[in-house]
Amino acid sequence: QVQLVESGGGLVQAGGSLRLSCDASGRPLSDYAEGWFRQAPGKKREFVASISWSGDTYYADSVKGRFTISRDNAKNTVYLQMNSLKPEDTAVYYCAAGPSTSSWYYWGQGTQVTVSS
Repeated sequence: QVQLVESGGGLVQAGGSLRLSCDASGRPLSDYAEGWFRQAPGKKREFVASISWSGDTYYADSVKGRFTISRDNAKNTVYLQMNSLKPEDTAVYYCAAGPSTSSWYYWGQGTQVTVSS
């Protein structure tokens, strides 16, 4: 069992940056793939970025070149560095973990990101 807790969300102006953190407990994150997803009001949850257990990274086209996912095994934490933020990035961001980048077993509670224009 893995417990995930996100932090780092907040209000930022367009063009600004935020770094989200996902702290894990229960099992080493290095045993899993991790991902970030987001859900805007009235929309379905969508994939943002993921990192495999071996360190391969994947991004949605909408965030490629602006967001970076990384993992610190010593801290058992996954990060999402978000640069050049846009109002359309406004959403609740969720961290997930699972056996592969296409299978998500564990989810955090989410952290709100609001980008003002």
